[in-house]
Amino acid sequence: MMALPSITEAKILIVDDNPANIALLEAILEEEDYQHLYSTTDPRDVVGLYRQHDFDLILLDIRMPWLSGFDVLELLAEEFGEDYVPVIVLTAQTDMETRHQALAGGAKDFLTKPFDAWEVLLRIRNCLDTRMYFTRQVMRAEVLEQEVRKRTEEIWHTQLEIVRRLGVAGEFRDNETGAHVERMSHFCSLLARKCGQDEDYATMLFYASTMHDVGKIGIGDQILLKPARLTDDEREEINRHPLIGSQIIGEHPSALMSMARETALYHHEKWDGSGYPHGCSGEEIPLCARIAAVCDVFDALTSTRPYKDAWSMEQAVAYLEEEAGHHFDPHLVQLFVTHLDEFVAIKRRFSDQEIPSA
Repeated sequence: MMALPSITEAKILIVDDNPANIALLEAILEEEDYQHLYSTTDPRDVVGLYRQHDFDLILLDIRMPWLSGFDVLELLAEEFGEDYVPVIVLTAQTDMETRHQALAGGAKDFLTKPFDAWEVLLRIRNCLDTRMYFTRQVMRAEVLEQEVRKRTEEIWHTQLEIVRRLGVAGEFRDNETGAHVERMSHFCSLLARKCGQDEDYATMLFYASTMHDVGKIGIGDQILLKPARLTDDEREEINRHPLIGSQIIGEHPSALMSMARETALYHHEKWDGSGYPHGCSGEEIPLCARIAAVCDVFDALTSTRPYKDAWSMEQAVAYLEEEAGHHFDPHLVQLFVTHLDEFVAIKRRFSDQEIPSA
């Protein structure tokens, strides 16, 4: 934390229409090695000087031409905001009404004319001690806020990494590869941005989409790793993985986990309602799952599996377009195809095999 300056380094403004009073106060303060003294005989200059120098203390006369000390106090209150800048009123008047009005206007103390040097120094030091304490507390609060922000970011990144690792764990049980998880993350994030979602949504989906197939952890190896086509019963069993995935992720209230659960549960639903596990249709299907469906199928089609060869890019695009409005959200398919070069670049960047030509 940055060290506070000493009392004598404080910036002090003296406001009095009598130059003799200013000279006297400056002499008293300079004798005690105060280094940053400013003064004006024109109260109209006070606000501008404060904005320029950010004073630690203001000594303010009450009876002045153009603006009274009360007027200046009112203007300064707007400038100070939440900052604590003590104002000591200079006055020859000791009546109760003057004191009440000054204190009500924000003054912190009084100095009565004619000045006694000891009283000037003690009242100024007391006000500056309070100012320095306030500044120290503000600085401490800022340091604590930075520390909390740092810890919060660390927790957030830890959560993201746990989500990503759990997604990778799901792929290890399948015939997929780790590269599929990377591709899905980048595909989904990119498509989310293309359909107008903000960066926070796209970043969340980048991580949430890694868990789209985490439910495959609950499917037996004899089905999950079968090199041949599945029987109807086996297909029915593997179709349970979205439900299993939603159970694994649970119903944690965080936005990230909610998105991960929706993606896992609904990414096999179809636009026309013929998907599983719930037969949802259209915009009943969460956007994150509709995005994941397009990206997952594209990646699956263009990847080699034990039971099939990789499709060419042209064949995969033709399938997406054919299924737009049936399997897939047609708007998402249009965006995917329009920006196909960007998705192919991701595919090649994280590829475990080349995309074959047509």
